[in-house]
Amino acid sequence: MNKILLIIRREYLSRVKKKSFIIMTFLTPLLIAGIYGLIGYFTYKGISDTHDKIAVVSVNKTLKDQLSSDKNIEYDYVNKGLDEMKKSLKKSDYDYVLYLPEFDLKAPKGVELFGSKQAGLSLNSRISKDIEELIRNQKLKESGIAQSDLDQLKTSVDIETKKIADTGKEESSSAGASTIIAFIAGILMFMFIMLYGIQVMRGVIEEKTSRIIEVMISSVKPFQLMMGKIIGIALVGLTQFILWIVLTLTISTVAVTVLVDKADVKKIAASAQNGSQITTGTPAVSAAHGPMMDIQKSLAGLDFGKIVSVFIFFFIGGYLFYSALYAAIGSAVDSETETQQFMMPVMMPLLLGYALSLSVVTNDPYGNIAFWLSMIPFTSPIAMVVRLPYGVPNWELALSMVILVAGFIGTVWIASRIYRVGILMYGKKTTFKEMFKWFTYKN
Repeated sequence: MNKILLIIRREYLSRVKKKSFIIMTFLTPLLIAGIYGLIGYFTYKGISDTHDKIAVVSVNKTLKDQLSSDKNIEYDYVNKGLDEMKKSLKKSDYDYVLYLPEFDLKAPKGVELFGSKQAGLSLNSRISKDIEELIRNQKLKESGIAQSDLDQLKTSVDIETKKIADTGKEESSSAGASTIIAFIAGILMFMFIMLYGIQVMRGVIEEKTSRIIEVMISSVKPFQLMMGKIIGIALVGLTQFILWIVLTLTISTVAVTVLVDKADVKKIAASAQNGSQITTGTPAVSAAHGPMMDIQKSLAGLDFGKIVSVFIFFFIGGYLFYSALYAAIGSAVDSETETQQFMMPVMMPLLLGYALSLSVVTNDPYGNIAFWLSMIPFTSPIAMVVRLPYGVPNWELALSMVILVAGFIGTVWIASRIYRVGILMYGKKTTFKEMFKWFTYKN
């Protein structure tokens, strides 16, 4: 046991003392915050600053009304032919030419959009929705509905979702908030397992190619060496993860304090308080109980202590599960270029769990697929942390943890039998058949 602790200490200190580790630990939260800030800024600017001027050539006599313009899109009905407008488009102030032919309202066909540049997906979707709304209103008017009644047809409904806990207490919940947390947790879990699992493999390859391993094997057993390396690098990852959480929270607090004026904070708080007192029948209800308010309430109701602690457990369990396999791969090859044939079978279950967790699990967190993904050790580290914000029964959480621990023990046993032989093999190209022989060798 003392030898394993010495190896753990060596692996941990040799990595956390590196300048690259210190720099990236403190720089990564700033980079992430900066990247998301830029994405948000340019997304907002792209939406708010977009303005397309569209010439509408309409020969449609069925539609009585015209398309409505706003700050992002301007429709201008022109009394010119389509061919003439297409020829003069590049020299005109218009970005596109929209052609509205005569068509049946039940099956509108033949609408075309011309431009000297390719129209974006959002613009195409926006024009389609505007035309659909124009046709829908025309149909409603023809059915005898007055314009005043037509204006009252649009109604916004905001549903305040609540989850009944095992104790019978009602708790605010939000699919939006849960999905956001699930996506973040799933991406982080995938990233950490891949990053630190590969570090184990690289560390084994480096020691093997430098022949340091031959000296170390004379003092410690291969299993002790493998376990010390795996646990040591796990502690490095855990240290970095905890520091990232602390630094991210600190940066967020400082950013809010510096960038948001205190008067604005008071106004927001007062608005939220006033909004909670409004019952029904006024426009303020929609603002007070809109999606953002719903997400804020549900975020406040989430048990972040449980989410973080479960995340740490599954990070350690998932990392230990996969890093044992990575250690076995590292021991079987002489260079990193030879790892490709062995990496894919190990990575595929992790990639499958990642893809299904962020698609199937987020859409149906209580379904059979979500349940089994969160139980199988190959996929449970990602699937369970993705399911957690939606609420997972304690017995499922406990069962998943037990299976993951059992899976880790089994994986370590398999990997150690390959590791003990492969670590001393040089100059021979390894195959899956050869690794199976190493596994079956008796002590």
